[in-house]
Amino acid sequence: MNLNNSDTNSGRFFEDYAVGDLIAHATPRTLTEADASLYISLYPTRFALQSSKEFAKNCGLKDRPLDDLIVFHTVFGKTVPDISINAVANLGYAEGKFSNTVFAGETISVTSEIIGLKQNSNGKTGIVYVNTRGKNSTGETILEYKRWVMVRKRFLGVKDIPSNLPHLKTSLDGSELNIPEKLDFTKYDTNAAGSKKSFNDYRVGQLIDHIDGNTICEADHLFATRLWQNNSKVHFDINAREDRKRLVYGGHVISLVRALSFNGLENAQMIIGINGGTHANPVFANDTIYCWSEVLDKIDLNIRNIAALRLRTVGAKDKNHSMIVASGDGKYLPSIVLDFDYWVLIPKGL
Repeated sequence: MNLNNSDTNSGRFFEDYAVGDLIAHATPRTLTEADASLYISLYPTRFALQSSKEFAKNCGLKDRPLDDLIVFHTVFGKTVPDISINAVANLGYAEGKFSNTVFAGETISVTSEIIGLKQNSNGKTGIVYVNTRGKNSTGETILEYKRWVMVRKRFLGVKDIPSNLPHLKTSLDGSELNIPEKLDFTKYDTNAAGSKKSFNDYRVGQLIDHIDGNTICEADHLFATRLWQNNSKVHFDINAREDRKRLVYGGHVISLVRALSFNGLENAQMIIGINGGTHANPVFANDTIYCWSEVLDKIDLNIRNIAALRLRTVGAKDKNHSMIVASGDGKYLPSIVLDFDYWVLIPKGL
């Protein structure tokens, strides 16, 4: 039997990208109530705004919105066949802006632009920098972010290719945070939310140990990655890595850590911006994830009792983490798996 590989697509390698390339990703996705239910079944999330239609209406919205990270995962998943199917690892994020609230029934389509390239000295991989934009069915941008990913080279060896690195902001400022038009926290229900802690109860520099841990099951992370239509080989095929381990999708860890942060940040109802994120060390099935947060900044947005906290939430595989991220040489400790810097919306006063 002669097999014809010309009918299949092996995906792009590092050499297949050029700065300025524009990519329209295939398969738009219509999100439904089922996505919201499946998300809750995968992660121990309890934020009231995404859980209760009545709570959401009390906050000025027409219905409970889909979790911000459902939108993030959906947009991310669309990019994988064109950006990271041959990835070794997704390395980080920057300048993530959620622009419009998404409700069940909306269809999301995604495009990306290649904004930077850098080959690695090992001759095996290179770094691809990409700006991705997700839009709803009316053409409005709902999410835009930059990320960089380590991608295998098609041919081994270092070529004389100059690096082209994009400028990336370290943080979004208050003027870049898009507040949903109808969101209103003036009649906020603290009993339904589960806490009376508001913007005024947090201080810059405050550390919050979220205490709870969650062990990742093989079935959970594989199910989640299929749900987001992320077909990166390292998540499914044990032959894609030399250690023959299926790598847990980094977004799965982000959602898990965000859900665990509820204990201590119960009123941090929406993620509105992603300043940066680093997957510091790989995660595999049977790892147990714990997390803590640091309050980096506070902004009174002066609108409908809405304020914003800038948080740094760190995920670790060590229950006795002591809230230490790096060793003396500045390198992440082996137990640190996620360093996530983001903005959330919270009631100013209750």
